[in-house]
Amino acid sequence: MTLTINDFADLRSAEALEAALRAIGAERYHSNHPFHHLLHSGQLDKGQVQAWALNRWYYQSRIPMKDAAFMSRVVDPDLRREWSQRVVDHDGTREGVGGVTKWLRLCTGLGLDEAYVRSEQGILPATKFAVEAYVHYVRERSLLQAVASSLTELFSPTIIKDRVAGMLKHYDFVDEATLGYFQARITQAPRDSDFALAFVKQHARNEEERQQVCEALLFKCDVLWAQLDALHHAYVLEGGIPPGAFEPVREQGRVAA
Repeated sequence: MTLTINDFADLRSAEALEAALRAIGAERYHSNHPFHHLLHSGQLDKGQVQAWALNRWYYQSRIPMKDAAFMSRVVDPDLRREWSQRVVDHDGTREGVGGVTKWLRLCTGLGLDEAYVRSEQGILPATKFAVEAYVHYVRERSLLQAVASSLTELFSPTIIKDRVAGMLKHYDFVDEATLGYFQARITQAPRDSDFALAFVKQHARNEEERQQVCEALLFKCDVLWAQLDALHHAYVLEGGIPPGAFEPVREQGRVAA
């Protein structure tokens, strides 16, 4: 049975809220998407993997912007200090470090031109719409909902481990250096999600606010899922690559498994 927000009408405690959030993640997190199953099991060609990395670049590049927008609304300096670590993680403390730079290295390690990646010219329109919707959500909704929308990180360590192991096993065009972005996320994501979970459990003080927290996580899961839908439609199902979007040079046959 597919979960809807109506399944979480009984949220009378913080413990019930956490259980609801974990149930949402188990069903709706993008680890369940068919595109990820193909990616992790070596069933994509190099061009399809390039398309994934390129489009995910747009998402990664907007994460520190999203977090900065969140902090601009926060009055509590303790919360700003806590949240600022997320920006540091992605932007680094100087040129050439941080998660965004590491994702760029993933793209170039797959053979994409750095200037082309930075130009954002090849990004699917649906990717842009989904990512910008997330930034606007964090900028415009309540602080409680903005924090709650980050809770997909509760479920990311498992997908990261599966991704790294699967890609190293199946694709001869990647190595540990190419996938270096994910090493830091193994520890960063649990740190961030532990804080966010404790925050929403403390600050969602009634059933209406706990319902809003669940809605925020559902929204974020939809944002991630929509990005993979676009990739799957354009590059796997060959539903048509939009004009101007990245067109990979198809490899002859599949990459070595």
